[in-house]
Amino acid sequence: MADLIDSHCHLNYDYAPKTADDLVREAELAGVRALVTIGTDLKTLGEVQKISERFPNVYHSVGVHPHDAIEMGDSDLAVLETAAQHPKCRAIGEIGLDYHYDHSPRDVQKRRLEDQLALALKLKKPIVVHSREGETDLLASLTLYAKKVPAGSIPGIIHCFTGTLEFGQACVDLGFYISFSGILTFKKAEDVRAAALVFPLERLLVETDSPYLAPMPHRGKKCEPSMVKQTALKLAEIKGVSFDELARVTTANSSRIFGIPL
Repeated sequence: MADLIDSHCHLNYDYAPKTADDLVREAELAGVRALVTIGTDLKTLGEVQKISERFPNVYHSVGVHPHDAIEMGDSDLAVLETAAQHPKCRAIGEIGLDYHYDHSPRDVQKRRLEDQLALALKLKKPIVVHSREGETDLLASLTLYAKKVPAGSIPGIIHCFTGTLEFGQACVDLGFYISFSGILTFKKAEDVRAAALVFPLERLLVETDSPYLAPMPHRGKKCEPSMVKQTALKLAEIKGVSFDELARVTTANSSRIFGIPL
């Protein structure tokens, strides 16, 4: 049976009584060959990096989530740039816009998004994008960004896709990949499944976004990287392909984007 890659998890979060060691070991037993633990703020940059360093099959990203954009100062860009040059840092993110919660003012979210897009271009790293209810503004920024990405390079990933079909297709047309989480298995997520049916398999990834969004039949529990298999099984069903084929393609996609050796 083919192995999977959890393209987006948060191993530095609270999984008590389990530790990161438990999560990585159990993921490996479930057929997850690699994991990408995602940075979301400046305070935990060191935690994310240390976890990535401890496990040969764990990689990481650095970035400031739109929720935390208000905490980011101009001088912090230099901190991010230094952190992003760690050998196991494979992307800038998660970055984007979140107009649902508005934890940071929208103008601040947009300014810090632009700062980090420029950093990604400078360092030639893909981005990991968070999108919630800000699609018009976000697509405008992503369009300008994608035009500056060197030919043959991958601009990034729209993580935990829950957006409109139109937004997703526009991102695919710009060269982005689309990642699906456990939401794909939720009973009321018909729109997400409809989008998964339309987008080409060659542009899809699977993720957990753990400890959030545990897939069925684990709904209501704390999500763990080993649970990415349930999302992959649902995606294979939607796409009408075998699990092994789904795993092969999504793993190759994650490997290509993050530079993970297979």
